[in-house]
Amino acid sequence: MLTPYLPYPPSSGGQIRSYNLIKQLSKKHKITLYSLIKYDDEKQYVEKLEKYCEKVKVFHRAEKPWTLKNIFRTAVSHYPFLVIRNFSKDEMESVKKTLNKDHYDIIHAETFYVSPHIPHTDTPIVLVDQAIEYQVYQHFVKNFKWPFLKPFLALDVRKIKFWETYYWQRAAHVIAVSERDAGTMRQFVSSGKVSVVPNPVGEDLMQNVPLHYSKRILFQGNYAWLQNVEAVEILVRKIFPKILAKIPDAELIISGQNADRVSHFKTKNMKIVNLEISDIEGVKRAYHTSGIMVAPLYGPSGARVKIVGAMAAKLPVVTTSIGIEGINSTDGESVLIADTPEGMADKAIKLLTDKVLYEKIARNARLLVNENYTYYVIAKKLDQIYQRVASK
Repeated sequence: MLTPYLPYPPSSGGQIRSYNLIKQLSKKHKITLYSLIKYDDEKQYVEKLEKYCEKVKVFHRAEKPWTLKNIFRTAVSHYPFLVIRNFSKDEMESVKKTLNKDHYDIIHAETFYVSPHIPHTDTPIVLVDQAIEYQVYQHFVKNFKWPFLKPFLALDVRKIKFWETYYWQRAAHVIAVSERDAGTMRQFVSSGKVSVVPNPVGEDLMQNVPLHYSKRILFQGNYAWLQNVEAVEILVRKIFPKILAKIPDAELIISGQNADRVSHFKTKNMKIVNLEISDIEGVKRAYHTSGIMVAPLYGPSGARVKIVGAMAAKLPVVTTSIGIEGINSTDGESVLIADTPEGMADKAIKLLTDKVLYEKIARNARLLVNENYTYYVIAKKLDQIYQRVASK
């Protein structure tokens, strides 16, 4: 298994997904894990993963992505910036040696941009894309505030699309986390090569906690991701003021990793909670001490772990139709959906003032997660794909 991050601590969406899947898959599979790290101190977590993996190998990528070296390498390369910043020559050479030396039934690549580390091989590759990256960056370029840079960024998006679809075609099987993303993949590869395996929720948020009704509104995320920064800006500037006008004692909590990147949005009745990457308890505390989650997500990005996590924690969610993609949830039953800031504000106000609706949404959402989005259920689906691909 190759991941673009070390899957521990499980505090951001990708880490939560990979760590918990590894725990479940290790009950039946022998796993060799290859991961990229930014800092040497991340090596302290390797032993946490060695409990479930036969081998864990880590390789450095650039600590700061926007370096002159990375920009220059992107300019003279066929590869996009996303691949350049997540590439390690040492990892590529190590993977090649490992595949030549040992037998593996499956190579699991988590995101297309780890695929350049994999040489041409007869070992079947199962490629999981948690988001259609070229669509994510198309959305970013469309809303970019400096028009003179858009043509350069658009060129990089075209590179992302070329290589992302190339690696889908090269893989033995590709996995999306939502039906929408799977539909995009099927435009480039045969339907039989595409499966949907949704994002599940970690056991940390599956505790049977009581309902925690309050007027605290949460948005949780890692603000290194563009979609989360955009969501905070919309929430602070367009949604929360409308909520405050009706509920003056409402409080907005912006919690997560790299929260300093959104500190300039600070406003009345708002608190920013910056969590270290290792602060798993801080993530749980944010979910268990808030009243509702409001997630104005408009950029495509697979199925959001934060949404499933909130549902598991009995935290009612207000989000967009894009935000709920990949989660089989019904508006008015287990989630409230609106696609405009005004609509989201209205639904948040209704949740905060109607305890009967609050309890209905919270309980139905938790039941939905119990039945469909635990890691046991999702790992079983992934294992079935492994078995099918390996037997061909």
